Amino acid sequence: MKKIMVTGASGQIGSELVVKLREIYGQDAVLATDIRQIINSAGPFEVLDVMDGKRMYTLAKDFGADTMIHMAALLSATAEKNPLLAWNLNMGGLMNALEVAREREMQFFTPSSIGAFGPTTPKNDTPQDTLQRPTTMYGVNKVAGELLCDYYHARYGLDTRGVRFPGLVSYVTPPGGGTTDYAVDIYYKAIEEGRYTSYIAEGTYMDMMYMPDALQAIVDVMEADGSKLIHRNAFNISAMSFEPSEIAAEIRKHIPHFKMSYQVDPVRQAIADSWPNEIDSTAAREEWGFKVEYNLEKMTIDMLQKLKKKLTKKAIS
Repeated sequence: MKKIMVTGASGQIGSELVVKLREIYGQDAVLATDIRQIINSAGPFEVLDVMDGKRMYTLAKDFGADTMIHMAALLSATAEKNPLLAWNLNMGGLMNALEVAREREMQFFTPSSIGAFGPTTPKNDTPQDTLQRPTTMYGVNKVAGELLCDYYHARYGLDTRGVRFPGLVSYVTPPGGGTTDYAVDIYYKAIEEGRYTSYIAEGTYMDMMYMPDALQAIVDVMEADGSKLIHRNAFNISAMSFEPSEIAAEIRKHIPHFKMSYQVDPVRQAIADSWPNEIDSTAAREEWGFKVEYNLEKMTIDMLQKLKKKLTKKAIS
């Protein structure tokens, strides 16, 4: 990667990914794009609706991009509220990005998700290659996206790469409409209110990862030797699997008075129930050296420390 174009740059992952990529490759080597103007962007930025394929091509050409990282998408819970919009945006935007990458012979990354699995997928130690019959529009989009990226690699020789992200936890960006977002919101509420009402039922395990590990995974898979990649576009990756009471218990080690109750959201609970409890990341480790730094304990310590500083600064300002 030398000159990188990122779509969805103000999203949960994109906002932090752009910063990391600029730290590694240089501030002027990363073009951030989003449908909304990013205020005080520290490097090149352009407004882009990913449904506008012509403008996407023009921006990539003018910038001289050799890499496309396509992050623009509606997340799981938001997609269920408006499935037609989700299909049009998630799939239309992806097709435009793939076409631009094909025409300009760019390296290409887009993330998949544990949402690509469904209720008939093996829930424990979910294999890299297994049955995928998701029951959500978001999941359908992700499976279709995996197949499209496979197709563009096989048909056109496009250097497509991707991972299946678990739930991502970050102190930088607030929850953004995902089923796993309770694992972000709970830290905010623990600090601000000392209590949290979980919309996910006790005992519901889901794979999770702390954002620094997720960002490093993107860099690592993109920098990997392509000749060693077998599962190019949908590597299972995960750092930890936990259920709500376990993250609450970890928080109580630092905020002893913290209390949690449950008010289950049927829509998001149904989505969570359709996903695996814990996936197998062996292929990612073997093919490109995937590894993580954070477990639940270490993530909780860092999240609470960073969020306290963030919320204190916000209160002062």
